[in-house]
Amino acid sequence: MPKVASHLHSRPPFERMIRLHEHLKAGKFPSCNQLSREAEVSPRTIKRDVDFMRHRLNLPIEYSTKHGGYRYTGPVDKFPSLPITEAEIFALLVAHKAIAQYQGSPFEQPLQTAFRKLTAQLDQQHTLSLGHLEQTLSFHPFAPDETDLDCFQNISLALQDRRVVRFFYKNLGAEKALPRLAHPYHLACVDNRWYLIAHDVSKNALRNFALSRIHSVTLTAESFNLPATFTIETHLKGSFGIFQSTGDFEVVVDFDVWAGQLVRERKWHPSQELTPLSDGGFRLSLRLNSLAEVERWLLSWGTHATVRQPVQLRHSLQKISQELSQRYSTR
Repeated sequence: MPKVASHLHSRPPFERMIRLHEHLKAGKFPSCNQLSREAEVSPRTIKRDVDFMRHRLNLPIEYSTKHGGYRYTGPVDKFPSLPITEAEIFALLVAHKAIAQYQGSPFEQPLQTAFRKLTAQLDQQHTLSLGHLEQTLSFHPFAPDETDLDCFQNISLALQDRRVVRFFYKNLGAEKALPRLAHPYHLACVDNRWYLIAHDVSKNALRNFALSRIHSVTLTAESFNLPATFTIETHLKGSFGIFQSTGDFEVVVDFDVWAGQLVRERKWHPSQELTPLSDGGFRLSLRLNSLAEVERWLLSWGTHATVRQPVQLRHSLQKISQELSQRYSTR
């Protein structure tokens, strides 16, 4: 097996040390060579694990020349908690709170199970710290995506194994779902929605598929190679969100003082440039390949935003404002 593949599929350090602990508790006298074969890492890596367990976790491990392996020289009731910093405690809290956005969805149970496994080794002090911080942080996502867990798991497996997939997909506004054959490249969560970025075989092009509109996913026996040139950053470079086109637009928008303060507090796009205006507001410049998503975003700012260019975006917003004015006019 190539070194790269071995590294990718090797057990993480904590799992390796738990496995070593189980061998030692069972009196099996495991050796570095034996453990390295099991975990698909080098004997030197196992030796570092042993040193960590001995010096950082204070476990009574020694090498037995007679048995050709390691052993515990004293009683060990359970594997000790790993050292954890306050920053790591806070990171665990962020992970725990992030799960809340999937409450009531098929994702909730597996996410909660994974979190319990992550925190199972915390000692009482760290558990209390986590509890005390419970009310200090929250997530309030807006309309999270409704995605089927089986679909997500099948797509994830296809991504991991580089397997070609078949599924049915219903385009936005379409009457029925149609069959697709695709090479899955990447899963991305954009604005609380999950998208599959995949090569559509029939279109011979890269497409973004909303997972909420995918069903009946089947993994084929056929595999594919991910193009070396593909990165999600490059793929979404010109998008304001997920939608893509072949255009090239320089979008320039002036925000008043109130909105300017909010706009400058966030990174909206990799290409953005912010310039202070004489009235206290800010000018935002973007380079995009489509105007569809930025148009909807600008509408959310109402009269606090003024588009300077491109002209077609100004005309589009003007038309929308006229239609809204007629729709909501008092009769």
